[in-house]
Amino acid sequence: MIPGIASRRRFSDLTEQEVLALAISSEEDDARIYRQYAERLRKDYAASAKVFDGMAEEEDEHRRRLIERHRERFGEVIPLIRREHVAGFYARKPVWLAENLPLDTIRAEAEAMERDAGRFYTMAAQRTSDAATRKLLGDLAAAELGHETRAQELAEKHLDEDTRSEEDRAAHRQFILTWVQPGLAGLMDGSVSTLAPIFATAFATQDTWTTFLVGAAASVGAGISMGFTEAAHDDGVLSGRGSPIKRGLASGIMTTVGGMGHALPYLIPEFWTATTIAMIVVFVELWAIAWIQNRFMETPFLRAALQVVLGGALVFAAGALIGGG
Repeated sequence: MIPGIASRRRFSDLTEQEVLALAISSEEDDARIYRQYAERLRKDYAASAKVFDGMAEEEDEHRRRLIERHRERFGEVIPLIRREHVAGFYARKPVWLAENLPLDTIRAEAEAMERDAGRFYTMAAQRTSDAATRKLLGDLAAAELGHETRAQELAEKHLDEDTRSEEDRAAHRQFILTWVQPGLAGLMDGSVSTLAPIFATAFATQDTWTTFLVGAAASVGAGISMGFTEAAHDDGVLSGRGSPIKRGLASGIMTTVGGMGHALPYLIPEFWTATTIAMIVVFVELWAIAWIQNRFMETPFLRAALQVVLGGALVFAAGALIGGG
């Protein structure tokens, strides 16, 4: 049996007091999450932060009403019961993940939180026979399910169309600077710089296993080098390019992926089959780079394709000539 599972209670087995206690702790957790979101956004997206501040205040009011009802019905001592104590109950993502969530994802997470809470209160209202408690839980279910309207009201108050568009553009720009730009640089370096050693080895030895080892070594080495270089040369504070760790990971991983793409075919023992597939992979990689440049960096597609394909072709030709010589 999985440790911890046996100690959980089924929701259907909870008493009315325990249901109220669970609702109180859930509202407290949700208010904290909203405030964490607000703090995460306050520096760069002040208007959205105010929206989450308002939603946290709403959760505080819900908790206050629940505590008052518990005091009237059961007294001052509230049982300690949380979401993780109930089998199958919805769970929230750890609050620290807010540090890594983009703006649109945070908004979507908040919407999901309200839907989950609304379903909980609907179920909880069905579990009590006390009229006043049932009414309170029903009202909270309606409030949670109606929070989309409340969120829209808060957004209209703090987040007009121009401000939201400005924040969305800022979020997109940050995504480009932190993930796309270093990832694209890594993919280009991995795809192009490893062409020469891989194909030089291939044509010089016509040994697929040796070629794969050289390709894997070149790809992993280039990935480590690019990752550390990206992370070390800019801490992101002045440039606004974001976390150096994130940029380093994006650059390092994509560099390795770019090189391994045309190294992996050499796991195939037959030389010309492996080489043909590797060439096809190179073609796909180069066109993917051109598409990314066009899609995210707003580079005209034909110009991006000409630059990438021409550069790749020259490096490939150099490797083939050196290996064939």
